[in-house]
Amino acid sequence: MISGLDVMLQGLTEGIDANLLGTQTQKAATERGAAMTADRDQAMERATRELEAGWASDGRWEGIERAYTAADVVRLRGSVQVEHTLARLGAERLWALLHECDVVAALGVLTGGQAVQAVKAGLDAIYLSGWQVAADANLAEQVYPDQSLYPSNSVPAVARRINNALRRADQIAWAEGKDGPYWLAPIIADAEAGFGGALNAFELMGAMIEAGAAGVHFEDQLASEKKCGHLGGKVLVPTGHFVRTLTAARLAADVAGMPTLLIARTDALAATLLTSDVDEPDREFLTGERSGEGYFRVRAGLDPVLARCRAYAPYADLLWFETSTPDLEDARRFAEAIHAQFPGKLLAYNCSPSFNWKRHLDDADIAKFQRELAAMGYRFQFVTLAGFHALNASMFELARGYATEGMTAYARLQQRELDLEADGYTATRHQREVGTSYFDTVAEAIGGPDASTVALAGSTEADQF
Repeated sequence: MISGLDVMLQGLTEGIDANLLGTQTQKAATERGAAMTADRDQAMERATRELEAGWASDGRWEGIERAYTAADVVRLRGSVQVEHTLARLGAERLWALLHECDVVAALGVLTGGQAVQAVKAGLDAIYLSGWQVAADANLAEQVYPDQSLYPSNSVPAVARRINNALRRADQIAWAEGKDGPYWLAPIIADAEAGFGGALNAFELMGAMIEAGAAGVHFEDQLASEKKCGHLGGKVLVPTGHFVRTLTAARLAADVAGMPTLLIARTDALAATLLTSDVDEPDREFLTGERSGEGYFRVRAGLDPVLARCRAYAPYADLLWFETSTPDLEDARRFAEAIHAQFPGKLLAYNCSPSFNWKRHLDDADIAKFQRELAAMGYRFQFVTLAGFHALNASMFELARGYATEGMTAYARLQQRELDLEADGYTATRHQREVGTSYFDTVAEAIGGPDASTVALAGSTEADQF
């Protein structure tokens, strides 16, 4: 018979055992946590040493300064490193092209289809303009001037669409066993003035990388007052402010583990307003006047351009100063001054549609313009709004003809497409161009070679073209 005392003693014993077990469990958990912390710390230290060694030994980073440490980067990466294949391939290819070619030429495109045609026609790179996205390709589904009015994720969205189009062209050619160009041309994308402060620039750069951009450019305007470089009313931020923007963008690329090219653009050649006189290098150009909004008025010109770009050079892979005319003398002075302090620094030049080219240059000068720029070190040369003007001019010409001639105008366009096939054009066969043959191959892989629902066989395209 169990007495009350026995029950009490048994309960006490069980309580002691439970407490002991709980203590042991807590101790084991603490030890496991300590081991995990030690493993994490060792992994972070190892990753930090590897990153430091890479920055020191890889020629890709020669002349590049970082205001943060490798330990900062590793701490921000998290425990899982996502690989951005298209961004890496694009950045590595763009870097190689810039060092192997006299000039890397690109046209600004609006759509994936335009990008495919540009690559098919022989261009090695794609430019993605914020102006064009504002005008006709933004996620707000609006038509905007180039004043950063559209959602900030619009350019990454277009970059993703362009990469998808280029990948589809590659898949079609691969499935058909046809040789062709290197389809995954690097995309250089426009981040405008960063759509805010340094944290916004950090996030935007990350979004560009996730979308597969190879290079990204930022400009030294005030984001909330941002204008196209060929409009008036531009407001500059202090030099140090923009260095922080560049630092944020580089940090985002490093955190992603990507060698994304960073392009620094200044609008100081024409801008006459500045937000603050806090930076000593900017004070030389103050006029002593203030605008009605309280901005400082500054002298525009090549001198402030050079002062700013000398400060930006250690933080950027390429430098770009926005110009108002196709002026080779300004380009030469800029290149010589930069290269005197930063030998071999890569330069970019906007061969802008905002220039009235034949008002400034004759045909012979236009023909040699890019060669002369290349000789000065302007390795990346591009026409920002080529897609906008090509799309509008070609559609206007077709519509005008169709309005007056009917189908004669369209038949003329079709014949022009057929003529271009001798040069490699393939979009005459529009069904195949967008992947019908590729998805027929998918259908055959699923249903066998006798599948009766394939689309291209029996089509008007197969019969007539």
